[in-house]
Amino acid sequence: MTSPVTREVPVTVRVFAQRFSSTPRGARLARRLSVLQLDRWGVPYDSETSETAALLVAELAANAVTHGRVPGRDCEMTLSYTPGQVLRIEVSDTRGERRPAPAERGTLDEGGRGLLLVEALASRWAVLDRVPVGKTVRAELDLNPGPARTRPCGS
Repeated sequence: MTSPVTREVPVTVRVFAQRFSSTPRGARLARRLSVLQLDRWGVPYDSETSETAALLVAELAANAVTHGRVPGRDCEMTLSYTPGQVLRIEVSDTRGERRPAPAERGTLDEGGRGLLLVEALASRWAVLDRVPVGKTVRAELDLNPGPARTRPCGS
């Protein structure tokens, strides 16, 4: 007796990682490299996915170089793309003791406003410990229509 053959669609996960300086210039470079890489993977520059990813990378990278900066240490951006399924954006820095949190809605505090943008644009986002030191802020975009957005994405 033979077992039934099931055909599964192959999944190709594309990954791009780049370190950049913990400076405003490094944050701009991270944003530009992200849309360039997405275009190489077949996500056009002017697409909604590319523009949303650019905003997320810009905010996460700006936070990393502003609040997570340790002199002499770089930040790192990683993009993981599974076509038609999910785009994961991770920005890591070496300052683990400063954890980002969104501002309370309606407060006059100036900090945390950018994370409200991340919360609004991303399907999920989370702050993870980075081994051996630091933290990673992860934001995911679901690329297929599906159920309502959920949080967190810490797995």
